[in-house]
Amino acid sequence: MYFGVNDILVLSQALWALTDGIHIKLFQPTRPKPVPRNNSSSIITAFDMGISDEEWERLQKAIDWPIPDQEITHLSQSTSPVHSTFSIVGLKESYKVGEKISVIITARDHNKNLKRYGGDFFKAKLFNAELKASVYGEVVDHRNGTYSVALLLPWEGQAQVFVRLEHSSEVVQILKKYRESSFPRSHYNGYFEGPGLNETKIFEVVECNLKWGADGSWRKGDCCCEYKDIKTGTVWQCERPKELSCDHLVHHSYGRLESPLNLFENLTNIAISGDIKIINVLPTTAPIGKFNGTMEKCRSGMTTPVPAGFYLNDVWKSFVCNTRQFSPAQMANCLKNKIVYLMGDSTTRQWFEYLERNVPGKCDSVFSIQLFNIQLDSMYNYKFNKVLTYKDLHYISNDIDEMAGGPHAVIVFTFFAHLVFHPITFYVYEVARIRQSVVALLRRAPETTVIIKSGNTAGLKYIVTPLMFRDIDGVIFLDVWQMTSCHYLREHIHPGPVVIANEVNMFLSYVSPSCGLFKLVLFHKENGKLSWLREG
Repeated sequence: MYFGVNDILVLSQALWALTDGIHIKLFQPTRPKPVPRNNSSSIITAFDMGISDEEWERLQKAIDWPIPDQEITHLSQSTSPVHSTFSIVGLKESYKVGEKISVIITARDHNKNLKRYGGDFFKAKLFNAELKASVYGEVVDHRNGTYSVALLLPWEGQAQVFVRLEHSSEVVQILKKYRESSFPRSHYNGYFEGPGLNETKIFEVVECNLKWGADGSWRKGDCCCEYKDIKTGTVWQCERPKELSCDHLVHHSYGRLESPLNLFENLTNIAISGDIKIINVLPTTAPIGKFNGTMEKCRSGMTTPVPAGFYLNDVWKSFVCNTRQFSPAQMANCLKNKIVYLMGDSTTRQWFEYLERNVPGKCDSVFSIQLFNIQLDSMYNYKFNKVLTYKDLHYISNDIDEMAGGPHAVIVFTFFAHLVFHPITFYVYEVARIRQSVVALLRRAPETTVIIKSGNTAGLKYIVTPLMFRDIDGVIFLDVWQMTSCHYLREHIHPGPVVIANEVNMFLSYVSPSCGLFKLVLFHKENGKLSWLREG
């Protein structure tokens, strides 16, 4: 079975959908010099993205990925999750907490031949389902078809290794081609409403999408109504309705995705076979404070190590900073007098729903706590699959520009999921616009807490945001990807309640680092007497 041009196109579209698609110093992003544009060229320049040529070069290097050293014309030449294996190097009868084990991954194609080049996207973790424990391991590509993983043993008891093939190197190359394309792969609907004859009403539904680059329109000619945001410069297009004029656009919804996934489910995100032997971990005689998590307070400017932490009894023990578990009363205390703005996609909505369920608005009849106001919006709004009023769709950068900020304000945003299917150049453009707004906010209100939440699943775009914000003091990058990736449950863009609870606890640890270290004792006053009510 050989791949023709059309086969590669269909495969590309299918597998594109499976990828995720990866401190204020009065920082001022360098503005590039204008570059003359050739009207016949569709190339997006650094100037178009709002960044310098030097920054764009750094970003390209960061998201670079090894490529096959030969043209792949047959499916059997690609990496097979069935024939690829992993093995534990020098497995001993027992280990001590804090030691590491080494794992070797060997990639083979569908003919069982050893691969001669790298570029496969493997993920590895150590886990114990009974202890509800797991830890992430970084995979090192040796560029010759073999990969190694060093896995930390942070808990006492038993453990097993789990490895899966997320994408073969051949699929990664197909995804790269579409990532670099100027055409989006997700599509949307525009709903037009207006008056008709004899007091009737006309309803029309058309396709809408982003317009990006000189040749970035998904429709050619005088096809469309265009809606340009004055501040961001982003242009949104809708096919021109047959009867109504462009100013009758009322509602918006998600439409379709170019992804016949059912044809290729057996080619991606598949566990590979290997050593299933039990690893026995004994207590250590050395100080074990490190393996109970760090005691350093959470603050901006902290780096994320590998591993960033581990789960034990479904509680995340962070190696980044002192992440604690908060009771509902402690959550209320931490967020007292705070205004929390949650912006982004449905993964941010999960935080909102968790806080809504778990944080009381009032502790009792005497102690009233003004907790927080929560705002949910994004480039396409968080209600991804619902029909929304077009006027209610906001751009994150515009909303940040309207905020006063201050010590009471906590701004959280994420935008990974909604931009997965758009060109990498547009993603960089959006991050640059938001960065500009964040810099301006922190200049006028430096005590504002700004938190960028990473995506729950990662692709190469995941790398871009922390790189573009790394030189801005006061911005916290909350990297939750390892928390999702290493959990004993299957990785998902919308992780389960246990993972969300640990993410929110980490968020609260950054918002109020000293909060929750004390017992919160509430009293009730009745008939002139003060009586104990409850403690949190």
